[in-house]
Amino acid sequence: MEKENSLLHIIRERRAIKKGYTDKEVTEEVVRDLLDSAMWAPTHGMRQPWRFIFVGADELPDFSKKVASTYPEERRQNREDYLNEPNAILVAIMEDSDIEKTRDENFGAIASMIQNFWLLAWEKKLGVVWKTNPHIYDPKVKELLHVKDNEKIVGFIHLGYFDQAPEKKERISLNEKFIRFSDL
Repeated sequence: MEKENSLLHIIRERRAIKKGYTDKEVTEEVVRDLLDSAMWAPTHGMRQPWRFIFVGADELPDFSKKVASTYPEERRQNREDYLNEPNAILVAIMEDSDIEKTRDENFGAIASMIQNFWLLAWEKKLGVVWKTNPHIYDPKVKELLHVKDNEKIVGFIHLGYFDQAPEKKERISLNEKFIRFSDL
């Protein structure tokens, strides 16, 4: 039987929290503490190819309006409302590269760090969902957030405390995803 706070339990019970956030504020201090531990993720050559922009509750309305302004007029209000749903947003940015191997290693590193962050947040009942909506690829959003030419937005991490976790969804059996080389 797995203990409720064991790593195995947290990995298996973690969910994407997309809605149903409480009013509890997600503070910069909490996010910094989580990132400080999450940054111990594997990183090739110790490049640590990540940086983050924190958007707290006080900045969210202005941030949402500015990001939504990059959408066509008929979608702006919908996108603004959507970006105002979480209690905070963490924009995850990685160093990009023209070298495919380096780019893949950098993405693996930041993805590992985001997973670490997510698991640590789950332990504190802080809901997380990693969003890759079209605006993360928009040059106007990149400019708005002062993302450099050698960087790439890998996601908007929506954050908010929650009371009720979504139901667990079944995973595909490992037997459908695993084969021995000798069986090829």
